[in-house]
Parts: sequence; C-alpha cells; structure tokens
Amino acid sequence: MRTETYEVLPSGLAEQVAALEAQAWPGSSPGHDPALAPRAVLLLDAGGRVAACLALLHKPVRLADGRTYRAAGLSGVVTRADVRGRGYGGRLVAAARALLAADPGVDLALFSCDRELVPFYEAAGFEVLPGTVLVGGTPADPLATDAPGLDKTVLGAFPARAADDEGRADRVRAAFTGIRVPLYPGTIDRLW
Repeated sequence: MRTETYEVLPSGLAEQVAALEAQAWPGSSPGHDPALAPRAVLLLDAGGRVAACLALLHKPVRLADGRTYRAAGLSGVVTRADVRGRGYGGRLVAAARALLAADPGVDLALFSCDRELVPFYEAAGFEVLPGTVLVGGTPADPLATDAPGLDKTVLGAFPARAADDEGRADRVRAAFTGIRVPLYPGTIDRLW
C-alpha cells in the first residue's frame, strides 16, 4: 500500500474515486468545489487500485473577533468495501493529518463527522472540539452541524511545527472551541 496526493486526479483514479463515493453516498455528485483547493489523498494497493480515498479542502475562516485562519478539512473519506476492516481508512486519515500538520499554509484542520465515527478520527490524532458547531452551506442557505437530525461532532487538529508554535496551536484551539464557526464552503461541499 502507498499513499499519494493529487491536485488533479488522473482519469483512471478519478473514475475509481467517483465509484467509491457513489457507493458510499448514492445520488451525490462526485468532486469538490474548485474554490476550496481540493487535494485528493489516496491509498493505493499493490495493483494501483484505490483502496481508500479522501479529499482535503481549504478555506480561510474569519471569526467574529476579526481574525482569519487558514482552515483545511477532510471530506469524502471512504474505503473500498472489499478491504474494509484492515485499518486502511485509519492509515489514510493519519497520513492526511500528517500532510496538514506539515503544510505551512494551514493553521488548523477542522471537520465534522457522524458521532459514531469519532473514535476512528481520534485514533488518527484528531480531537473533539466541545461545543463547536460548523455552519456550512452559504450565508443565505446555512447548514449547521447541530441542525435537527444531523447528529454531527466537530473535530480538529492544531499543528505545532516547531517548539515555539506550541503556544500558537493552543491559542488556535481555544479560538475554535465552543463557538459557531462560519465555514460556508458553498453549495457543493456544504459541510466538511
């Protein structure tokens, strides 16, 4: 197994990712909003087939206090049905977290997931942000993670790339804990 990252997927891999996403989320459209600078992260088996995939989406987020942070989020995390239960999804999510931690253009990783998936993401190094709500969609048509029937939990990671960054990571964590985050990624990727 090997992990690869793409800004633009080659057609054969793009077809495999679209098929995996269609199995996981029937009726959804493949792909992500180009305005979110999507990067595909794939775990490929020895034959070059996609075993697991996800997208990293990027967006500046301006909080009510006027500060803007460079956020990235995980989206479309899926593992091929015939290889589930082997730890490939966890391996892929941990690799994505490491990519985000090493990216100087990312202040934090932030996304939501179904409550039952929280232990999976925590095992890869993400942490629950108590009381945090992501407000997705658009300002005119918002979708919040605390909307009735969604049952979502918000998770994050706060990279400290050097010893002196640790205090900054703690400040970013504090800024994003217990608040409503105006994510607004648009109509295609309504929530990460």
